[in-house]
Order: sequence, then C-alpha cells, then structure tokens
Amino acid sequence: MMSGQSLRRTKSSPFFMCEATLSLVEPQMVLLLFGARDQHLRAVRDALEVKIAHRDGKIHISGEESAVSRATEVLEHLKNLVERRGIVTPDDVSEVLSRVTGNGQAHSKEPIEVIHAGRTIKARTAGQARYIEAIRQHDITMAIGPAGSGKTYLAVALAVEALKHHRVRKIVLVRPAVEAGESLGFLPGDLQAKINPYLRPLLDALHEMIDYDQIKQFMTEDVIEVIPLAYMRGRTLNEAFIILDEAQNTTIGQMKMFLTRMGEGSKIVIGGDTTQIDLPSHARSGLIDAMSRLSGVQGIAQIQLTKADIVRHRLVQAIVEAYEEPEPRGKKARR
Repeated sequence: MMSGQSLRRTKSSPFFMCEATLSLVEPQMVLLLFGARDQHLRAVRDALEVKIAHRDGKIHISGEESAVSRATEVLEHLKNLVERRGIVTPDDVSEVLSRVTGNGQAHSKEPIEVIHAGRTIKARTAGQARYIEAIRQHDITMAIGPAGSGKTYLAVALAVEALKHHRVRKIVLVRPAVEAGESLGFLPGDLQAKINPYLRPLLDALHEMIDYDQIKQFMTEDVIEVIPLAYMRGRTLNEAFIILDEAQNTTIGQMKMFLTRMGEGSKIVIGGDTTQIDLPSHARSGLIDAMSRLSGVQGIAQIQLTKADIVRHRLVQAIVEAYEEPEPRGKKARR
C-alpha cells in the first residue's frame, strides 16, 4: 500500500527535525489506515508527538528525528495489517505503538494467570501495562479512566491471580449502590434482588476467569464476596484483595470509610470514571477528593487511563470522543 518512502532533515529548530513521506499506492485505503474520524492517526500523532498529514496521495510525517522514525515504523506495521486483514482496530494501533515504543513489553511476557483452564490475560495497551504494574507494586492503586479501558476487568484478573498463588485469602468486590436516575424502590424483589443489578458487572468479569461451579463454591466458603459499599462499614479485611468499582459515585465519607477497612496483607484497587458521576449535584465525588487528598502518599499509586486504552467494541471509543466534544450550536438538551 505504501511505497516511495523518503526522508528530509532540517535544522530549523533547536531539535534535529526531519520529515518522512510515504506514498500511497491505493489512496482509497487511507480511511482504513487512519480510522474513523482519523482516530488511528490521532493516536499515533499524540503518542509520538509528530505531525501527520495526508496530501496528494502521500502521508507526510514531521517532527523530531527519532519520533518520525518510530511513527514511520508504526504506520508500516499498520499498513501490513490492512493488507492482510482489510481492517485496523484501535487495539491494533495501541499494540503496535506499545511494541515500537517499548512501553508494555515487559507485561507481554508476564500475562495475568487466572483460574479458568488455559486462560491468560495481558495488557493490550501501554496504559493498561502501567496500570497492571502499579497494582502489582503498590498496596493501594487508584485509577481514573473511561468506560472500556479495563479498570475493573484487569483488577479482577489480578485479584484472581493473587488468590491462585495464595498471596491473599479472599477477594472482596465492592460497588456503591447509587441510583443513576432510577429508584431502587421501584425494582422488584427483596433487598438482595434490588442490589444484584449493581453487582452484575463484577460477577461478569469473574465468570470469564473462574469456572461457574468454583465461583459458587468460593462464594459459599466466603472466599469471594461481591457486596455493596454500605456493607463494608465496621469491617477490617486482612489478607484480602479489595476492589472498589464505580468509585466516582462514592461520597467523601464513604471513600474514607472504605479505605480504612484495609488490614494487614491486603491490597486495594479503586477505579472510576469521573465523567459519569451519578451523585446529587451538591455532593462531591469521593474519588476526585481522594485523588487530590492522597496524591504523593507513599505506597499509593494513581493511574490515568485514556480513550486510547479502550478495548471494547471499536464504536465505544468513538462514542467517548463524541461526548467529549462541545454540544453543537443550536442544539440544546431537553429539560
């Protein structure tokens, strides 16, 4: 697809700058290479800090020499994927970027071991690799990121791995039962039936890593708990891997209560998406407060995942980007 690569260097800036030009034999393939709304192009450009433009059937890359070299290598890899498969996904772009830049390579050799026979899980983006490393190296890890970036899934996988290798005695999965514009009172059933929908995403992740019968046994033996945040009050958890999901919907008081449940030999992972807060307008998110209050505390890691780390359906990334844009003029939300 690409041919006629050329390189031109200039000393017009304090850094040694250069340009590379890649000719496209099939210009109609540009959309596949760049992605919808140029999302692949933006990911490469932002990760490597280069300028990329397409004009007259050619791709022009400019920037610092080493960055241009890496960007050219990334585009060549992506070109090969298009030729072989006819498509490039955001996952492909993240994986190629990680491989070319060296980010995340260590974790490609250290997949997360789960209990499900023959199943291993590994980071699919550089951001996810940093997240996994932070969890493995720190007693408390706090992560903010968009839907689909792996906050919950990878944390649950690491918890299962820790249980498998007897580094912890139990897993505790926690969620605040905050009503996203709906009322619990109108849901049918008893209290357990009302809160089950809030806990379902955590169970879904577990079922991909542990056989159903073993999950049932673990829950019967209290090795795995999946509980609402309110049930944590008054407890001290030793030798436990504790995950707080949807933490953006905790209040400041709830977050303090949760963090102080930590006992000896335990590990805590807190994840949330601060663009999807369902608290009343007058209440401040406990996650946002904790990220500020606890920044710089030794032993606590803070990770920021981005839309580049989204590994769900390719449309999820496009949806996240669309909601980040200002509302079109002349269109006002209905009240």
